[in-house]
Amino acid sequence: MLNDFLVFSTLVSIWFSLLASLITIYGAIRFWIRYSKKIVSITPLKRYPTITIVVPAHNEELVIAKTTKGILDLNYPVSKIEILLYADNCQDKTASEMRKAAGRPEYKYRNVQIIERQGSGGKAGVLNDALEIAQGEYICVYDADALPEQNALYFLVKKVLEKPSRYMATFGRNKTRNAKQNFLTRCINQEVIVSQRIQHVGVWNLFKIGRIPGTNFIINTEYVRSIGGWQQGALTEDTEISFRIMEDGYLIALAYNSEAFEQEPEHLHDYYYQRLRWAKGNYQVVINNFKHLFDRSNWRVKLETFYLTCIFFWFNLAVVLSDIIFFVDLGCVVARFFNPKIPIIFAMDSNLLLMQLLLINWLLMILLYVAQINLALATQYGQATSDQIWLALGSYFTYSQLFIAISIQAVCSVIGDKIFKRDGNKWVKTKRFAD
Repeated sequence: MLNDFLVFSTLVSIWFSLLASLITIYGAIRFWIRYSKKIVSITPLKRYPTITIVVPAHNEELVIAKTTKGILDLNYPVSKIEILLYADNCQDKTASEMRKAAGRPEYKYRNVQIIERQGSGGKAGVLNDALEIAQGEYICVYDADALPEQNALYFLVKKVLEKPSRYMATFGRNKTRNAKQNFLTRCINQEVIVSQRIQHVGVWNLFKIGRIPGTNFIINTEYVRSIGGWQQGALTEDTEISFRIMEDGYLIALAYNSEAFEQEPEHLHDYYYQRLRWAKGNYQVVINNFKHLFDRSNWRVKLETFYLTCIFFWFNLAVVLSDIIFFVDLGCVVARFFNPKIPIIFAMDSNLLLMQLLLINWLLMILLYVAQINLALATQYGQATSDQIWLALGSYFTYSQLFIAISIQAVCSVIGDKIFKRDGNKWVKTKRFAD
C-alpha cells in the first residue's frame, strides 16, 4: 500500500511540475512572438534621471578592471551618473585595479568614488552603506564580474520611465561570459539562458511578476530607504527585497534588452558552494514568506510564494522520490539475475499501470527539459546549434541531477540552523578567472 502511495504521489507531482513548466513556456513563447520582430532603436529618453551605480567587490582583482571600464563606457549622460566602487574587506589588489581603470585619461572628470570598506553584512551591507550616501534617483547594481553591454543602463531606465509610479525596480538579463570554457560552464550557460529567456520572461508576460536577479537592475532610491534598505547578511538579498516590493503592491519590470555578461564558476567545487548559498537563501526566503499564503497579501505575493514553495519543496521532493524508485527497482532487477525470487519493490502487479505511467512521465520530463533549453537557445542569436541539443540531453543526466544533492544539503542546513540556532549565513567566495 505504501509503495502504491509513493508511486502515485510521485506521478501526480510530476504532472503538476510539467504543467507549471508548460505554462511558463507558453508565456515565454507569447512574449517572443510579440517582441522578436521589433526593431530596437536607441532614441532620446523623455528624461534622464540621475543614477547611482554601486559595485560591491570582495577580492575581485582579476575581473574588476573590465567591469569598471564597462560601467564607465555605458551609453548614458555622464553628468547623470554617480559611481560607487566598493572594495569590501579585500586582501588583494581590487582597490588598486579600480583606481587604475577609473584613472584613465578619458575618465578624468567622471564622478567615481572608490571606497575601501571594512565592515560586515556582505553584499547587503555594502548596498546599505551606499544607500546612505547615494545621490541618484535610482540605484543601479552590478556585481564585480558583471560586464554590462553598452546600452544596458539605457534600457533599464527606459523601462522604468514607462510607469515610474508603478515600476519600483527594473531588471535586465544576464549572460555567461565564459560559456565555452568547459562542460560545466556550457551547462551553466544553458541554465542561465533558460532562466532568463523562458522563466523570467514567461512569468513577467503572464503575471507581471519580476524577480531582481542580484545584478543588472535599478531600484528607486527613496523607496529602498523607506523600507530600511537591504536585509543585512542575507544570502539572497535580491529575492528578499523582491518580496518586499511585491508586498507593497509595486512591480519589478523586465527590461529584456538590457544585458550584462557574468563570469560563472569553472570548477565543480566553486559551482557547488555558490549554488548551495543560493539554494539556502531561497529556502530561507520561502519559509519566511510562507505565511503570505494564508494572510491578506496581494495575489502576486501569494502566487510567487506558492510557485517557489512548489519548486523548492514539492517538486524537488518528487524528483528525489522518483530517483529513489528508479534506483531501487533497478537494483532489484539486477539482484533477480542472482535470485529470481527477489520482488521488484515498486512494480508489483497491483501498480503496474502506475509504473508504466511513471516511465512515460520520466520520458516526458526529459523531452520537456531538452525542448525548453532549445526553445530558449532559439531566441538568442548563435546559440541554437546541434551540439547544444546533445549537451542538453547529457546535462539532464549529469548537471541537472547535481541540484538534487544541493537541495538536500540546503534543506538540512536550513533546518539545522533553526534547531541549533546557529548563524548559517556564511558567504563562500566564488573563485574568479582572468579573461
